[in-house]
Amino acid sequence: MQLTDKKRYFYIDWLRVLGMLTIFLFHNARFFNEEDWHVKNFELNFGMSVFVAILDHFVMPLFFVLSAFAIYHALKKRSHAEFMHERIIRLLIPLYVGIFTHIILQVYIENITHRRFTGSFWQFIPHYFDGWYGFGGNFAWMGLHLWYLLMLFLFSCLMLSTFQRINRSQNFTTRLADIVTKPFSVYLFIIPVFLMEFLVSLSPETVGRRDFGGWSPLSYLVFFVIGYLLATDDRYRPAIEKVRFISLTSSLLTVIAAYILLGEMNLHDTNPLYLLVRTANSWSWLLTFMGFASHHLNFSNRFLKYANEAVLPFYILHQTVIVVIGYFIKDWGWMVFPKYLFLAATSFILIMVLYEFAVKPVNFLRYLFGMKG
Repeated sequence: MQLTDKKRYFYIDWLRVLGMLTIFLFHNARFFNEEDWHVKNFELNFGMSVFVAILDHFVMPLFFVLSAFAIYHALKKRSHAEFMHERIIRLLIPLYVGIFTHIILQVYIENITHRRFTGSFWQFIPHYFDGWYGFGGNFAWMGLHLWYLLMLFLFSCLMLSTFQRINRSQNFTTRLADIVTKPFSVYLFIIPVFLMEFLVSLSPETVGRRDFGGWSPLSYLVFFVIGYLLATDDRYRPAIEKVRFISLTSSLLTVIAAYILLGEMNLHDTNPLYLLVRTANSWSWLLTFMGFASHHLNFSNRFLKYANEAVLPFYILHQTVIVVIGYFIKDWGWMVFPKYLFLAATSFILIMVLYEFAVKPVNFLRYLFGMKG
């Protein structure tokens, strides 16, 4: 049974909005966790490290799954050329606007807080083009936190022909759904993700690097393809809803198991057993969110319409605002949790002010931020 184009799955929009809020909270926590970042609080916190590690397991995989849902519906309505034009407008233009404007602020703050540069922001700008970021230089060719836009564009180009063949192969999608929508069979999607994680772990310094949101780009590609397959048939939705409580239980148990394997047993994060637990945890969280959202959030209201339009500009702006505010408060002697709340609240307010009074009402800026006029 193929997915009906006339239906609007509002729970996907809700997941996109709630997922963006999660990314926002995640990047606020990066200011306090024990890993390096563009700017760090004077006091780091183990609890924030655990929080970041848990979100690492699912937050960006969820976005690639949701993006694939949107692409499925876009390909039903648009030609090849129209689809690629939309990808450029929605993804590449905001990416390159960010790279050549506000992303420079993040690189500047990272350089001065890591004592690699002394001088004003205006003095730093010529040095922004000295070498490639991630390879000893400064030029943020992937847009720092905007790497998702670049990767999504590349995946869209890479998989376009395959997705079009999938759309024409109703026998394949129907037979796959016949198998995967049987009781508990949605967990079979753990297998391809684990296999890819295992393969890339054999080359941890190349394709196995987890610099992009905690996963290899090739693992994201697997999530992306799975998301597209889930969009092709109506029967996946009730199958995922039915196991939502089991998925939640599995999510919590595998979080504990991952902590034991890394913290108590000191396994390396490329150990196959840990990779299996991590993959099971990620997919369980995704099924949990999709199952509960499908059951409880398949409706629209004024807030959803507003928030869904604001998601992309919010994403583009959020980390730069967090880093700038973090730079000015890093030496404040506050306790970690009140400081986290202050950083999150002030960042959210400033982002929304910029969106509401600068981006949203100006057609030219809407275009630069990937919005419709």
